[in-house]
Amino acid sequence: MKRYGSIIGVKPEKLDEYKRLHAAAWPGVLRMIHDCHIRNYSIYFRRMPDGAHYLFSYFEYIGEDFDADMAKMAADPETQRWWEACKPCQDPLSDRASGEWWADMEEVFHCD
Repeated sequence: MKRYGSIIGVKPEKLDEYKRLHAAAWPGVLRMIHDCHIRNYSIYFRRMPDGAHYLFSYFEYIGEDFDADMAKMAADPETQRWWEACKPCQDPLSDRASGEWWADMEEVFHCD
């Protein structure tokens, strides 16, 4: 199992919409997340002291081929529609790596 953390900005005027979407996440999207070996998936929100709004995601990957599973998810038409619904709410970090939407984060501590 491997843990993943990532971060993205969220547009303040779209925060309520983003929360509504995730309060009623589409069943097919949830199934695809599960089918792609993702477990313990959470998204957190934080408004920073400078007023910037961020989302932090955490999940555990239990599969054996992360790239193949992410390609499978990206090819799913319902997941694509979900992402198109969520993207207008998000504000990606300017320094994210090429090909990233959510910016990967480095794990610096873990305790079970």
